[in-house]
Amino acid sequence: MSAPSAAPGPASSAVHAPDVHEEVTEGLPPGFGPGIMGKVAFWIAVAFSLFQLWTAGYGTLPSQVVRAMHVGFLLLLGFGLVGNLLARTAVTRAIFWGLGLIGFGTGIYNWVLYEELIRRTGFLTHADLVVGTVLVVLVFEASRRLMGWPLAIIAGLFLAYCFLGQHMPPPFIHRGYDFEQIVEHFAFGTEGIYGTPIYVSSAYIFIFVVFAAFLERAGMLNLFNDFALGLVGGVRGGPAQVAVLSSALMGTISGSGVANVVASGQFTIPMMKRFGFKPAFAGGVEATASMGGQIMPPVMGAVAFIMAETLNVPYAAVVQAAILPAVLYFGVVFWMVWLQAGRDGLRGLPRSELPNPWHAVRDQWPLILPLAALVYLLFAGYTPIFAGTMGLALVAVLILGTPLAAMIGPMAFRLVFWVALGLASAAFLKLGVNFLVLVIGLLVLACALFKGARPTIGILRDALAQGARNALPVGIACAIVGIVIGTLTLTGIASTFIGAIIAIGRDNLFLSLVLTMITCLVLGMGIPTIPNYIITSSLAGPALLDLGVPLLVSHMFVFYFGIMADLTPPVALACFAAGPIAKAPGLKISLQAVRLAAAGFVIPFMAVYTPSLMLQDGGAIAETWGYPVEVVYIFLKAVLAIGLWGVAVVGQLFGRATMLERALALAAGVSLVLALPATDEVGFALAVATLLLHWLRVRRAARAA
Repeated sequence: MSAPSAAPGPASSAVHAPDVHEEVTEGLPPGFGPGIMGKVAFWIAVAFSLFQLWTAGYGTLPSQVVRAMHVGFLLLLGFGLVGNLLARTAVTRAIFWGLGLIGFGTGIYNWVLYEELIRRTGFLTHADLVVGTVLVVLVFEASRRLMGWPLAIIAGLFLAYCFLGQHMPPPFIHRGYDFEQIVEHFAFGTEGIYGTPIYVSSAYIFIFVVFAAFLERAGMLNLFNDFALGLVGGVRGGPAQVAVLSSALMGTISGSGVANVVASGQFTIPMMKRFGFKPAFAGGVEATASMGGQIMPPVMGAVAFIMAETLNVPYAAVVQAAILPAVLYFGVVFWMVWLQAGRDGLRGLPRSELPNPWHAVRDQWPLILPLAALVYLLFAGYTPIFAGTMGLALVAVLILGTPLAAMIGPMAFRLVFWVALGLASAAFLKLGVNFLVLVIGLLVLACALFKGARPTIGILRDALAQGARNALPVGIACAIVGIVIGTLTLTGIASTFIGAIIAIGRDNLFLSLVLTMITCLVLGMGIPTIPNYIITSSLAGPALLDLGVPLLVSHMFVFYFGIMADLTPPVALACFAAGPIAKAPGLKISLQAVRLAAAGFVIPFMAVYTPSLMLQDGGAIAETWGYPVEVVYIFLKAVLAIGLWGVAVVGQLFGRATMLERALALAAGVSLVLALPATDEVGFALAVATLLLHWLRVRRAARAA
């Protein structure tokens, strides 16, 4: 395996501030900024990552302090990058850096006065009130700058409800709260900004984002692309199938839909366009496949960690529930691409031009080892913090050891070096974290001594910085959504919403599910998956539980449609991220994405009515024939249902489908989803009739031609 190429450092990754005539209102360009302040931001990002790794590895600080410092770093780095990349003048740049320093100061304040703040809970000083108020204001401004207006507006409405709810009519009225009580609730303790979302961000999410950055720097994306290209590039619709498979593989380590679009789409979207796919369809394929990365085990999206913490279940239990839906989700996209390619007459790539997928694995197999170790640790019962930190450390060992191994002449000696290094790295399970840190330190020292190996130290440095930068939107979203959760716990408004859903669901569970789905889709039009899940699950999750839906299934239902929301117009984040690459309007891409994912909309509904699809409680079939039989039956039924829906949407199977055949396919799919008495039998009968009718008609047409 060749050494990874050195990534650009802080100077080479600099991005100039926008031109004075350029209007930028939200989001950030890439990089850390030009000049000395760009380097300052770069090293702040490195320090942020090192701080989080230290707390994850040793855990000597109280959780409250870690959360406060996490938010402090987010504000410092976030406002610093806004100043470097968006500020138009030196004065505004200084103002943004000032806001960042003040935000970081709130974290220091919580650290230094940690014990005093605990002792005077309920009796805040004037200084406490000032710091708390400033923190809330800065979190809102950072959210607006980095995430756009929608999430800040939604959180602002919830905050306003705390102040004004006592003046509202029943059932929304509450008893009223004074300013000091509201500030203390949101800015101190663990119910507001420093609540469960920011805890999960600081404890789990950040580590896995940096882990993904390390793997990308080590060349994992190239391995995934080569493997996908060689494995499915030659089938019908090959270029698009490559996009689906590479995005699924990338999703196993990144867990971020939009980041997946940007990373994989640079390679897959131009390739799809080059081989005949329309720009909007190419962008839709990449966006749809990339969003599925959030439910793709073993490293799912950030929501999975929040879900595990919220439900107090092992992360492995969430992964287990997601396995079959993830397979079905990507199966839907593969199937829809295959049908569309057949309809448009698009073939696969020439086999002679494709790499051998197994040669790609053979040449770059060491990259798989950290991912395999991560999977083992997660399913062996270790905490996600430990598993993520150790997986990240193993990637660092791999990156640092590669150039050193390349300097060893005979293959036998090189093999001995890797075996020894592997045994030394694995020894952390017995000897602890300190031993693994010692191994990494010795490797860094060895790389520093040899000129040819020194660039790998830069790779680690840049991965630390890029990981912190990638974690910014997730962290800020977790901080601002703490306002929403804090409002629900302070005012009890959630019980009103829950009562309404339960009242509807007593008569019609399906209607309650549809309303929950619509809530997810509407919220998701303006906010990312994480706050969408947190808000909707807090409101609808308990209500669905009271209606008999298993708790994990109800949360996965909300999670799934939170993902779909990023594909749903008019504000489809993943689709608009694909727009510049595909050179097509984001709205057109989102329409194609919804079309591609249409069959996938049935999966969460099937899981609610038959929880065994998420490997949860069995039903009547399990009692009669055994649980494995039920799981296999439900899975195959889901495959048939979404396959028929795909035919109905695209209008293609063995050939073009008529409107009657498409209507029959849709009816068969619906019957298989309903899980009512006799609907399975009706669904199977309609499926057989549809397929037979379509096959005979296409066969007659082919003979006549």
